[in-house]
Amino acid sequence: MSTAHLSPAAYYASLPKHIAGAGAIFHDAAGRILLVKPSYRNCTWEIPGGGLDIGEDPRQAVQREIKEELGFDITPGRLLVVDWVPQQPDGRPPLANYLFDGGPIIEHEAQTRVHLDTDELTEWQLASPNQWRALLAPHMARRLHACSHALTHDTTLYLHHGFDTTRQQI
Repeated sequence: MSTAHLSPAAYYASLPKHIAGAGAIFHDAAGRILLVKPSYRNCTWEIPGGGLDIGEDPRQAVQREIKEELGFDITPGRLLVVDWVPQQPDGRPPLANYLFDGGPIIEHEAQTRVHLDTDELTEWQLASPNQWRALLAPHMARRLHACSHALTHDTTLYLHHGFDTTRQQI
């Protein structure tokens, strides 16, 4: 379709649609990462965070989501991973997911600091790398391994459905 004579509104309406999400990686000295269990669907554990609202940037979204889901304010650290998830068979459009360093967390402090939004979440836990495959969907486990790598190697990674095609797979 030629877009040369479209109004800006018509042109923007003709563009492909995708969604975006943002999450925070809270980690401890042992390499464990905080995971949450959603209450709104039967599924695996997830990284705390959620979808961007209209006009919201990923940093704003992760701040809002962490406040809503866990009950505390954060200033997101550096971007660890961007994961592009293609359109899914269930019709979900493509997703760009931004994962930021949420900072260190100590389990005994988290016991009093974390206040779950029980409308959205039922549990939280600090999970070690050897638990991720059992707790998470495969692409999410790959994503966490990439986040862990980014944290320890002071880098940012681009993934495609959890796979880092720029280096050897972990």
